[in-house]
Amino acid sequence: PWVLSTHMFTHVGFFHILFNMILLYWFGRIFGDLLGDRRVLPLYLLGGLFGMFCFIAFASFFYQGGAIAYGASAAVMAVVVATGFIAPDYLLHLILIGEVKLKYVVGVLVLIDIIGVNGAVNTGGHAAHLGGAIFGWLFIAQLRNGQDMAAPVNKLLDQLTDFFRSFSGKRRRGPKVAYRNPKRNTSGGRAKGEAVRDREQGRDSSHQEQLDAILDKIKSSGYESLTEEEKEFLFNASKK
Repeated sequence: PWVLSTHMFTHVGFFHILFNMILLYWFGRIFGDLLGDRRVLPLYLLGGLFGMFCFIAFASFFYQGGAIAYGASAAVMAVVVATGFIAPDYLLHLILIGEVKLKYVVGVLVLIDIIGVNGAVNTGGHAAHLGGAIFGWLFIAQLRNGQDMAAPVNKLLDQLTDFFRSFSGKRRRGPKVAYRNPKRNTSGGRAKGEAVRDREQGRDSSHQEQLDAILDKIKSSGYESLTEEEKEFLFNASKK
């Protein structure tokens, strides 16, 4: 059963892994700059899993004699398509071609897989790629609706990291415990704490509204339409 996850890290042939890693580097960097680096790995993992399930469903209907699938292509396609929906007018500088909008590059890659599903070579692989592409769109659609699908994956990865660090005695440092005055007015402190929390929630709400407005602007006019202040805000938000 572990092949559901290990398939996306297995390649056969130098150019197979080279092409996948080039795409992952290009689009992963753009995606990370816009939405934060901590969302890249969850998108990769979930996209690869969704692509594998699409391959299994496709193969069960069309490959009676069995089929195999391996490689990072489905996971990479999730990152590629998600980036295309976030910044469709982002300019890529391609060798021998020049400046090309990101949406056209994504469109060509998806079109190749659509045509490939009807072909005779790596048909199941193209089905997995399209599954990853569909998940990339779904990831962004859910994020715009306020559902961050990366959050539970990052939580699980953090728990696994802490588990393995426990064997070496290295755990992530928790919050420091400060001295608390037992004579302090607890009711006043509680009221003050509630006021601080309300202010923080107000800042978080304002921050999210500004982030949503910038993402909508990127969707409609492209990344290059942002002002320097908006780019700086987006860069700082991606680090949180």
